[in-house]
Amino acid sequence: MSTEPSAGASAPLSRIVVVGSLNADLTIYCDRLPQPGETVHGDGFAVNPGGKSANQAVAASKLGGQVSLVGAIGDDPNGAMLLESTARAGVDVSRVRRAADAATGVAIISVDAAGENSIIISAGANGSLSPADVKAAGEVFDDAAVVCLCLEVGLDTVAAAAQAGHDAGATVLLNLSPYAEVPQALARLSDVLLVNAHEASLFLGEEAMPGADVDAAEWEPVRKQFAGRGLQRVLVTLGAHGSVVLDSQAAGTQQITRIPPTKVAAVDTTGAGDAFTGAVAARLAAGESLAEAAAFASVAAALAATRKGTQAAYADTAEVQRLRGSHARRS
Repeated sequence: MSTEPSAGASAPLSRIVVVGSLNADLTIYCDRLPQPGETVHGDGFAVNPGGKSANQAVAASKLGGQVSLVGAIGDDPNGAMLLESTARAGVDVSRVRRAADAATGVAIISVDAAGENSIIISAGANGSLSPADVKAAGEVFDDAAVVCLCLEVGLDTVAAAAQAGHDAGATVLLNLSPYAEVPQALARLSDVLLVNAHEASLFLGEEAMPGADVDAAEWEPVRKQFAGRGLQRVLVTLGAHGSVVLDSQAAGTQQITRIPPTKVAAVDTTGAGDAFTGAVAARLAAGESLAEAAAFASVAAALAATRKGTQAAYADTAEVQRLRGSHARRS
């Protein structure tokens, strides 16, 4: 399957607008994550640029997207670090506001020897991002192909950005993370919902999801449940088992597509989901189908997990294509 828009197709709108969070990641590496009440020794510490939205913006930009980021930081060194990192990756940060009365958001992250992580976030300036910021950034939505959203900022701000994207004719991509109940109006404005299996279960109110390695047909009841909630196009990520695309707008057997995992030796999974989301946004903006975008994103996320940190770990298009080609030759 081609990874480029078909020859002769009209050029899609190119801009990706990411609205949401910027955090300084305070990361400690350790052999294992502590149990409640337990102290463990760490063997490394780093302060890195992060935040789901900043990560997604950087990932999309490194993969060829023309990206604008709407967000808020504090007037402090962490905020300066975040602006420098995102701008260096080619992201337009002119709509990132400096908040005079709040510090830049932070995330406290522990990463174990297997690359798994636990994260606590403190919103800081992210909590001040409001619908007024979305309105002030209005012109960036005019030529947007994709508007990329997550839930690390207030739901009213997410809803305002989704409405702005919808009104501009963009594809609204909502990453339902960190999980929260969303109003039906926001769900209706979301053209593509991106969730992991746990988030999908919480959203649908179902305790049991299909096994991660079952055939595509086993996902048909889940597709119908999402469609019944007004969500026609859904991406469910399954960690080491890949992902599944539930596209009720596609024809016949194309409504459910299993995306196989890209096998790598994981070093740090922090931000791998954001790499996936950013890659999906970039490929949708380039005119690909949801299934094509998910297949590309699977490789981008896998590459991110092979390196420590988040934004600095993200791959460019050439790296993703090389790994895709390597896996194709071995299969």
